Order: sequence, then C-alpha cells, then structure tokens
Amino acid sequence: MVFGWGKKKQEEKPVEDITQTKEIPLSDVKKIVADLAKLRESQTISEIKHLRNGTAPLIDDLIKIGDKLEKDTLNVDDIDKHLAIIVVRGKKQVIDIIKKGVVPLPEISSIDDAKKLDVSLNQILKKVGDVLGRQTRIIHIFAKKYAAQLKDSLEVMNQNHSEIHDILQNFENTKLTSEEILNTLKQIDKLKSKKIEKTQKIIDTHNELESTKEHIVSLQKSIEEIKSSDNYKKYIESKKLLESFENQKSRIKDEINFQFTKISRPLGRYEYASSLDKDQKNILTQLVNDPFDVLIPENRDSIILILENVRKGIASGSISVKDTEKTFSQITETEETLDGFISKVSEYYQKYKKMQDDLNSLRSEKLTALETELAKTSELKDDLELKSETFQGEIDEIDSTLPQLVSEIEKKLRSFSNTKYTVLMS
Repeated sequence: MVFGWGKKKQEEKPVEDITQTKEIPLSDVKKIVADLAKLRESQTISEIKHLRNGTAPLIDDLIKIGDKLEKDTLNVDDIDKHLAIIVVRGKKQVIDIIKKGVVPLPEISSIDDAKKLDVSLNQILKKVGDVLGRQTRIIHIFAKKYAAQLKDSLEVMNQNHSEIHDILQNFENTKLTSEEILNTLKQIDKLKSKKIEKTQKIIDTHNELESTKEHIVSLQKSIEEIKSSDNYKKYIESKKLLESFENQKSRIKDEINFQFTKISRPLGRYEYASSLDKDQKNILTQLVNDPFDVLIPENRDSIILILENVRKGIASGSISVKDTEKTFSQITETEETLDGFISKVSEYYQKYKKMQDDLNSLRSEKLTALETELAKTSELKDDLELKSETFQGEIDEIDSTLPQLVSEIEKKLRSFSNTKYTVLMS
C-alpha cells in the first residue's frame, strides 16, 4: 500500500483433495447438513482464534512503537525550525492514532466474536494506514528506525486480516448453501406430498370413471330396449311421414311465391309510400319477402285491402309500373287465387299439427329422459378422463423435478465437503 506493507501473499500450492464417495438416503441430508455446518463453524472459530492470537502481539508491538516514538525527539533541534514544526505535528498525529485507534483485540469464542474481530482489525489497519500514508515521508526520513518495524507488523496484520475476512466469507457461503439445501428439502417434501395427493385423486377419479362407464352401458342398454319396441318403430315411421309431408310446404311456397312475384315491384313501392298501421305494415312486409306465413284466414281482409290500395296507387300514378293493365290483371289474379292459397296453407298446418301431435304421442318420455341422462353422463365421463390426464401430467412433472432437486443437493453438499454424496430417493 502507500506505506509499503500491502505485499501480495505467496501463492500456495494446491493440496490435492482425497474425495470419498458415500450413498445416503434423502432423510439423512438434514442431519448431515447440520453436522457439516456445525463442523465448519467450529473450524472457522478455531482458525480465526489462531489468527487472532498471532495478531495480538503485533497490536502490542504497535503500542510499544507508539510509546517509543512519543519519547523520541527525532533530533528536531538539529533541523530547520519550520521543518521541525511539520515533523513534530506529523509525529503527534501518528502517536494520537496509535493511542486512540490501536485497541486490544476481542477474545474469540463464537462467530459473532470473529465478526467483531474482523471489523476491529479493519478499523485499526485503516486508521493507522491512513495516518502513516499522510506522514510517510516524515516516518521514513526522520523516524527511519520505526518505519521497518511498522511496515513488518502492519504487513503481517494485513495478511492475517485478509485471511480472517476470507474465512468468514467462506463460512457465510457455507451457511447460505446450508439454507439453500434445507429449502430444497422443504420443496421436495411439498412435491412428495403433492404427488401423494394427486395420486389419490387419480385413484378416486378412476373409481368414479369406472362407475360412470358402467352407468353409461346401463343407460345405453335401456335405450336400446325402448328402441327395439313396436311403439318406437311406430314412432320412427310416423317421424318419416312427417318429414316427407314437410316437403309439401316447399311446393306450396313455390306456388305462392310465383304468384306474388308478379306484383312484387308495386308491392315493394307501396311498402315505402304507404301509411299503414303496424299490423298491416308487418303483413305487407311479409307479402313482399315471404308471403307463406301470413296467408291465414284472419289476415285475408288486410291482404285484400293492401292489394286494392296498390291498385289505387297505380291508378293515381303514385306507384309507377311499366304496364298498368297487365299489373291490374296480375293483382286481380292474385286476389282470385288468395282464398285457394289460404286454404292450402291452413290445410297444411292442420295436417302438420295432427301429424306432430301423433308423433309426440308416440314419443317415449322415458326415452327422452334416458337420452338426456346419457348425454350428461357422457360429458361427465369426458370431464373425468380429462381430470385424470391432468393429474397424471402433474405427477409426471413432479417425477421429473425431484431428481433435479436431488442433484442440486448433491452439488451443494460437494461445495463444502470432501465427501461426494449420492442421495438416494427412498
């Protein structure tokens, strides 16, 4: 350093470790960590205590040097008066720091004592180093006989302090590693408990799934029994007849649409120009878009009124068409076929309703209930299968994580032990 006592330590030749291997169950890791931590603490205290005892005499030497320096006049009477003042002032600063800053070292019986020693030595070295750095010329020129003693003592003290600090740092690293291992053990315990929980859930889900599958088979059997009955066969035949009959609606619609398409243009123009009430406007809109559903007896008069109003609109010129006479003829034709269309639509709905009622009378309420229950039970089966897969996925993840955590423990144990531990997951 500035005063010249911060020499580099000689490099030590590495000592080849003799590595032992040992297999241990996971349950022993906690005790081994505790034993290793206790051993490392004991070693740390012992090593630092030895360094402290080797440093304490150097503290005494510093104090003695300070006493001698205080009594030494340094022959300042023989030098320039102004320079003598500087020398005396520098000497006093060194003596004051040694008297106030160089204190006895604490005894070592615990890690806390060792930490206090580290702090105390650091403060002593800093204070003495700073003052000697400021007064280095005075010491080397006017107190040369003390310079070598100070340099030697402080050099050893600095080396000892560095070793003490490194030993404490290694101990803290060991302590941190121990805590990390213990936390990993807790994590492993949680994962193992979680695996037990998920395994039990898989068992419970499997049992429920088997029961659900049996219920599905029972429901399917009951449904098949109903579907093999004569009544169900009649139901199917009736359903086919109804589906076939529904085709008649398309034929009637085509016939009606063909007729109303002839007057769709004037009807559409009347729709925008008229001031009908709400019901009549709805009927008019349906006549333009899809007349089938409004061709019922109760709408007949309104439809005739609309058609006649269209005729009047054409006659007055408020509704324009290309061929007035032809349009009048088509309106008349539509009015003349209206009763027939209404009759066909009514007959269709009457027959459809009767066939639908007959079909409903043949429909088995029990079958409906069974099919509804089968659908719900099938959904439950799918949910249970998904749950089981999810639980198994979580277990697989745990099984892949546990060896990784054990491997971490093995590496960390190796960091502060010469024994290479293989941790067994039993």
